[in-house]
Amino acid sequence: MNKPEDIIRSISIDEVGEPLTYPVEAFISPEYAAAEKELLWPRVWQMAGRVEDIPQVGDYFTYNICDESIIVIRTAPDTIKAYYNVCPHRGRQLVNTPDDCNQVRGRKANFVCGFHGWTFNLDGENTYILDKPDWQGVLDDPERICLSSLNCDTWGGWVYINMDPDCAPLEEFLGDAKRILDHFEFDKMRYKWRQWSVYPCNWKTAIEAFMEPYHVAGTHSQLLKYGEYYAYSKPYGLHGVSGFDERDAQHKNSQSSSVTRVGRKDQDPRISTYELIRENYETVNYAAATETLVNAAKRLVDELPEGTPGNEVIAHLMQSAKADDAKRGVTWPEIPPEIAAEAGLAWSLFPNQTILQGATFALCYRTRPYGDDPNKCIFESYALERFPEGEEPKPEWMNAEPTAEKWGSVLAQDFDNMEWVQRGMKSRGFRGTLPNPHQEQKITNFHRVLSEYMGRGFPRLFDK
Repeated sequence: MNKPEDIIRSISIDEVGEPLTYPVEAFISPEYAAAEKELLWPRVWQMAGRVEDIPQVGDYFTYNICDESIIVIRTAPDTIKAYYNVCPHRGRQLVNTPDDCNQVRGRKANFVCGFHGWTFNLDGENTYILDKPDWQGVLDDPERICLSSLNCDTWGGWVYINMDPDCAPLEEFLGDAKRILDHFEFDKMRYKWRQWSVYPCNWKTAIEAFMEPYHVAGTHSQLLKYGEYYAYSKPYGLHGVSGFDERDAQHKNSQSSSVTRVGRKDQDPRISTYELIRENYETVNYAAATETLVNAAKRLVDELPEGTPGNEVIAHLMQSAKADDAKRGVTWPEIPPEIAAEAGLAWSLFPNQTILQGATFALCYRTRPYGDDPNKCIFESYALERFPEGEEPKPEWMNAEPTAEKWGSVLAQDFDNMEWVQRGMKSRGFRGTLPNPHQEQKITNFHRVLSEYMGRGFPRLFDK
């Protein structure tokens, strides 16, 4: 039996590694989804898009979350602002944002409401009202007729917004995640591809599918041929990191927890490392590595003698790939070994952003509610990479069916889980969640933080 105080209080961050459970209301309840509109989304920093989408003054994109639509716009060469996408006259959206597109992008010198022509400059100031004297001076107050702004900041090439006027700064919200991930210089990466789909599960069901490698053996069993997938997971304040772990500490090195690592230890590491990197790259929609890394790994068997230890294989691979990239105009960031070790495999930034990072690439996910239905979400994934200057692709958001043909076989296998997890949690036969205390701490920490925002759904410890 659980003690009453375990049920009503939030667990501490030090307890997320204990055996515990949390309720499923957050995934399946329409009332909970409605409460998120007031208690969660207006109170958190959330990634709205990438800086590269708005390079010129007047460039903008929209970001929709629940019933809100936000305009993010570059108002000066070094200034980005965010406004609610609504005219203060009668509430018409200034930029139409239909449900069948991921975002709307464009460039404007000003915003003109399509209903009555009220006009606003890039700083949100009202510059024209038809027959303004009819209001008998009431509209002389500029605060009454300007656009409503909200907090906006950038990090790592991403743009973040926060609707809470009293929120903590973005840097404070990111905490140690920023300290560690700054070394990867995501702002120097650019989109390689970006896709989205409306999927039949809750946004939390979807993002949790990418919070841990514990599922690899059951979901991606074909990958076991190429590597070992024992994992760790740990909280960092609001956020969390996961990585590949070693049951034997002597096999650990600064890269052993990341996606670029030695393959199976019972095989020649020169060969198994190449096979693992190639398999990741080709089956995760040509992400989770780069072509440079794959080609450098393919040469390992020719460049290193048989019997080379795994840590030396990885060191040679990274040096070789770094030199190859330098020849084509791609510079690697300098990442200290202790940072590479702490950075692990992938980060979950509360509430809905996931980053699987490498020295020159990142595979990222974001999920959002879709309408008022707790059983649907907008699922998004995109690949970032460093490119030679002037050779950056410029992909648009593509609405892609969740199939192996569109997303790669590994992501398609993840899709195969998400819908059926959503359905299964509604079963009377489901006794409650049993997250792995070592390998799924990112998920339990997520629910610890979520419950503090929502005031309900607290994880509770099991008696031992």
